[in-house]
Amino acid sequence: MPEQQRSALTPDGRREHLTRLRAATADSPLDVLVVGGGVNGAGAAFDAATRGLSVGLVEAADWATGTSSRSSKLMHGGLRYLQMLDFKLVAEALRERDLLLEHTAPHLVKPIKFVFPFFKRVIDRGFIGSGVMLYDAMQSVGRKRAVPFHRHLLHDRMLEVFPALDGEKAVGALEYYDAQMDDARFVLMLVRSAAQHDAAVANYTSVVDYLHEGPRVVGARVRDEESGEVFDVHARATVLAGGVWTQEQQELAGAETGLEVLASKGIHITVARDRIPAAPDTGIITQTEKSVLFIIPWDEYWVIGTTDTPWTQDPRDVGASGADIDYVLEHANAVLADDLSREDVIGVYAGLRPLLQPLKKDAGGSSKVSREHTVMEVEPGLTAIAGGKFTTYRVMAEDVIDFAIKDIEPGRPSLTRSIPVIGAQGYETMRRRAGAVANEHGYDQRRIDRLLMRYGALLEDVFALIDEDPSLAAPLEHAPRYLRAEALYAVRAEGARHLADVLERRTRLDYETPDRGADAAEEVAELMGSALAWDPSRSAREVETYRRHIAARLEGEQSTSDEQAAAQLADAPVVPARE
Repeated sequence: MPEQQRSALTPDGRREHLTRLRAATADSPLDVLVVGGGVNGAGAAFDAATRGLSVGLVEAADWATGTSSRSSKLMHGGLRYLQMLDFKLVAEALRERDLLLEHTAPHLVKPIKFVFPFFKRVIDRGFIGSGVMLYDAMQSVGRKRAVPFHRHLLHDRMLEVFPALDGEKAVGALEYYDAQMDDARFVLMLVRSAAQHDAAVANYTSVVDYLHEGPRVVGARVRDEESGEVFDVHARATVLAGGVWTQEQQELAGAETGLEVLASKGIHITVARDRIPAAPDTGIITQTEKSVLFIIPWDEYWVIGTTDTPWTQDPRDVGASGADIDYVLEHANAVLADDLSREDVIGVYAGLRPLLQPLKKDAGGSSKVSREHTVMEVEPGLTAIAGGKFTTYRVMAEDVIDFAIKDIEPGRPSLTRSIPVIGAQGYETMRRRAGAVANEHGYDQRRIDRLLMRYGALLEDVFALIDEDPSLAAPLEHAPRYLRAEALYAVRAEGARHLADVLERRTRLDYETPDRGADAAEEVAELMGSALAWDPSRSAREVETYRRHIAARLEGEQSTSDEQAAAQLADAPVVPARE
C-alpha cells in the first residue's frame, strides 16, 4: 500500500488496524504497544515505527482528547524556566522548536511574535531583558537562527506595535519570537505519520487490563468502544503514555511502584480579534502571581490564558468555572487599556496538566529522570512516561522507546530528527498549487493560509474531494471558516468517529464560535453520516448529545466551583453511549 494511503485513517482502515492488533498473539507479538493517544503516545508510536519496529497505538477516546488538545498552542522554549536556572531544559526546547519550524513540521508550526511589557522601567528592562537576551543567545549556539532576534521597544513604539496595551501602566516592552501550532491537529498528524510507517492505530479502543506472563507485562486486553468487542494484544514491550490517567493505568496493571502524577487545571478564553488592536501575528506575555498570562493571536480570535489550579475531580469531567473565566479576564484587563467583559468571551476551553511528582527514594524499578519528564519501568515489560512539555515531545518519545526496547531490540536508534511529520514533504509545492485552486474557487489568501496550516501537502487530498463533488467547496453554513470538504475529510482520512471529534478537534468550533459549534452540528453530522453509514436516528443522537454537552459546559461556566462545573459535565458526555 502506498505510504500516503497507509496514513489515511479511513473507516475501513480502522477495521484493518483492529484486525492487525488482534493478530498480535503470544506467538506473534508486536514489538511495542503504546497506550495513550496524546502527544507523548503519538510521538512514541511514530518514533518506534520509524525504527522499523512493529507498533500498535490505542487510545480510549479520540486522538488528543485530553491535555494535548487543550494547551496554549505554543511550541516554545519556556522562557520562565530561565528563572529556575534550568538552562538545559530551555536549550533542549529551543532546539526542538527550531527543528519543527525548519524541518519536521513547517506546515504545522509557525513563528509568532510576543511583546513582554515592562511595568518597572529599570528593574524590568534589566531583569527581563537579560533573560530574553540569554534566551535568544541559546538559540544561536551552533546553528542558524529559525526566528529573528529580540528587540527593545520604548513606550511610544510599544504602543505602535500593540496599541491595546495600557500605556499608563506599561512603560516599555521587549519584543521576541517563539512559535505556535494547533495542538490537536499536530497530534493527529503524528498518529498519521506512525500509520504511514505501518503502525496499527485505533482510537476509541480502551485498555481494560494488562496481560502478564508471571511478573512480566506482555501486552494489554483492549475493548473496541465502538463495537464492545474485547480482545488481547500481545507485545514484547508496552509503553504507557497516560498523562493524568497514568496512576489509574498503573493500578490497573497491578504495579506496586510507579509514577505519581497530579492534575492541574488550565483554562483559556477566546475573544474576537478586533476587540484587542495589535500588529499582525503579535501577542502578549506577562507573569501573574500564579501562572503566565498569554494573549495569543489565533486567526480571527485571541486565545487568552491561563490558570494553574489543582483539579481533584474526575479528569474526564474537566471544565471551566465562572471563577476561572473571571480570573483570566481580570489579569488580561490589568495590562489592556480597554477592559474585556464576559460579553466579549466567544469560547472557553479547559485542560489538565499532568504534573509529575518527584520519585520517592524507595520507588524501586529502573528509571531515567529529566528535569521535566521521567521514564520508568513500573513493571517488567511496562514502561511509563510522564511530565514534559509539548515542545519536547520528540525527545521524550526517543527516551521512552530507547528505554522500553533496550533489552529486546538494542541498537535501533531514533530517526525522528531527520524524518518529517506527514504533510511536510511537498509543502512548498502545495503552497504554489494552492494559489491556482484559490482562484478557481474564489478563496481568499486567509482561507488558503488556514488550509495550508491544517493540512500542509495533504491539502491536495482535500481538493481531490472537491474535484469529485464541487458542492464540498462551499463553506459550512454556520461555520464559514471551514469548508464542507473538511468535515467529510475528517471521516475519510482523519479517523473521526463522532460528531465531537470534528467539532472539537478536526475543527475548533467548540471555542471559535459563540454557539460552540452547536448550530453547525446538523450539517456536519449529515456529511459524516454519509461516510460512516449513519441512519437518521444515529445522526440525531450525535447532534443531541453534542448540544447537550455544550449546554452543560455553558452552565458550568456560570458556576463558582470545580465541583459544580464537573457535575454538569458528568451528566452530559460528549459522545453517545454505545447502542
